[in-house]
Amino acid sequence: MRPTTVKVDCRKAAGEFSFPENGPSLNTLDVDINTIIRNEHSADSNAIFSQGSNALKIIIRSENKADHLAVEVLTREAFWNLYRPGCDEHYTTHLIRGHEDFLPDLTFVAEVDDEIVGSIMYTRSWVINELGERVETATFGPLCVHPAWQRRGVGSALIGHSRALAAQKGYPAIIILGDPHNYCKHGFKTGKDLGVCTLDGKYPLGLLVLELRQGFFASSRQWKFQTSEVYEFGAAQVEAYDARFPPKEKKYQYSQDLFAMLVRAVVE
Repeated sequence: MRPTTVKVDCRKAAGEFSFPENGPSLNTLDVDINTIIRNEHSADSNAIFSQGSNALKIIIRSENKADHLAVEVLTREAFWNLYRPGCDEHYTTHLIRGHEDFLPDLTFVAEVDDEIVGSIMYTRSWVINELGERVETATFGPLCVHPAWQRRGVGSALIGHSRALAAQKGYPAIIILGDPHNYCKHGFKTGKDLGVCTLDGKYPLGLLVLELRQGFFASSRQWKFQTSEVYEFGAAQVEAYDARFPPKEKKYQYSQDLFAMLVRAVVE
């Protein structure tokens, strides 16, 4: 796939500021991999999708270093005030790239007319069965689409392309924390139905599982899901990082109440 020039003017969109060469990294647990995961780049890592009667051409390609700032600006725009006043997803994006659990071969951007309009990032995660056996899985997030391009197939293209590659690489499942309204259409099931719970044995409504290896979860009555430590950080770290961007108004919107209900809901 040809190199792409991103049409995001970072000086206008995000102000004049500089980023450290490498994002801060966090200490992580030792990884005991019980399944073979292929990490080499695939010749099929890029794709072109046509969506709708107007044949919207969406190019899915691997993220590269030149995309970093544009993706963070995009992520901040997509999540601002959605789940809380402000957001932390652009900081999450920054941290993931410097963390040992980052899966760059499953991390993509979506382009329309040479402009980045969407992004999906993956990290390692794990499930632990009743015998204490720990198996590596894949988790995406943040997944974002610019508000002007939402509901036009961009997110679906990112999910569809990356899930196919995750299956090729041998991952038994993709497990996320998200809104079922957005992901059930892609084949995700509630963790309860497949015996996947949190480390404390709960089944949140937003714990969603896409089984890539048919019947994998049937081998144990219960699996405990463990995310990467990269998602663990404090509000002060987010505020310090967000100060590098131009000010945006933090305010309430009703989607924050919906999110607060979702994160407290559990499946019996």
